[in-house]
Amino acid sequence: MFRAQLGTCRHKVRVAALSTGAVAGAVALSLSFVPLAGAATKAVVAKSSSVPTLSALEKTLKTLENPPSSNTTVTENGSSLFTPLFQEWAASPPFSSITIEPTSSGSGTGVADAIAGTTNIGASDPYLPPTDTSVINIPVVVAGQEIMDNIPGLKVGTHLKLNPSVVAGIYSGAITNWDNGQITKLNSGVKIPSVPIVTVHRSDSSGDTFLFLTYLNDGDPSSFVNQAGGPQNSITWPKVSGELAAKGNSGMVATLQSTPGGIAYVGLSFLRGAMSDGLQYAYLQNGDKNYVGPTPVNIADEIAAFKSIPANGAISLEYSKSKAAKFGYPIVNFEYAIAQPNQSNGNTAQAIKAILAWGMDPTGGAKPSFLSPLYFQPLPPIALKVAINLIESIK
Repeated sequence: MFRAQLGTCRHKVRVAALSTGAVAGAVALSLSFVPLAGAATKAVVAKSSSVPTLSALEKTLKTLENPPSSNTTVTENGSSLFTPLFQEWAASPPFSSITIEPTSSGSGTGVADAIAGTTNIGASDPYLPPTDTSVINIPVVVAGQEIMDNIPGLKVGTHLKLNPSVVAGIYSGAITNWDNGQITKLNSGVKIPSVPIVTVHRSDSSGDTFLFLTYLNDGDPSSFVNQAGGPQNSITWPKVSGELAAKGNSGMVATLQSTPGGIAYVGLSFLRGAMSDGLQYAYLQNGDKNYVGPTPVNIADEIAAFKSIPANGAISLEYSKSKAAKFGYPIVNFEYAIAQPNQSNGNTAQAIKAILAWGMDPTGGAKPSFLSPLYFQPLPPIALKVAINLIESIK
């Protein structure tokens, strides 16, 4: 699927042992991250006495991992960020009676198909709006997004610092060159070539677009995002000279790789392949005004800042301003399974419940061998409890 090795892997990022309320089971990954001075060395743990222990939650998951006796196919369609994980699950099916058929089409299509009943599971990066009452969104795993660049002449291993205002300025056409003063001011001491910027955005209805626009809007409410109607899966982009559009995360990576001076937003599950192609990711300004990379521990810090999860699972994990998440990575999200709670077929309902429970089980589909290569993390117990309740509502 993706090349197994990172082209410039030089540093190892240590992930701290996380207890209840943090991202249990997160593992150390070998990445080409340049450690941020003063960056956190262990995740901040959100504690809640009302949350069951991870072992208790795992026992509940096991009771739900009960496949139907007859052969059943579960179809999945949607988020291209989530697709690589579903493909790994399909290649190593946990139950002999269940076949998983994954398809990548973008979050918007996945949600629409789940509502229409043309797919069993619609995969989505953003949570559902309250108007979509016929389906439920179930958090399954934790994901993230990076902003990547392809700048000829920039020293390999350089991670430019970018903030929401500057990125919004780039995508609005106000900043057109990589050595623009607003960029160089953030990157003192870095020699940035004078290269024209080419913006790349999604052409399809994409949860990645929603996540990207949410980050820009949270960090700079005066940006073009509000004028475009706020964060959405699809917007009318500002007219920028040379702008390019691509379908899916794989299309974003391919387009960026072939576009000198390009900038694009890409799901973390595509990071390994993107870096192998010579692309680089930025350090992003978070809600506490620190510049951080998408390391597992920084993602865990961001999640730990959220001390409660609503019963419907719908929450944005982006741009936390919590002092407890000083080094939290600012573009983090739950990957959601969108499903109809009332299934017309009992075997299908049982199969959906079994697959989703196994998929979020830290000893099943959420174990490191599945998640680590794609930079996903398992749900923290505080979210796992909510996800289990939602799975149990499927009949």
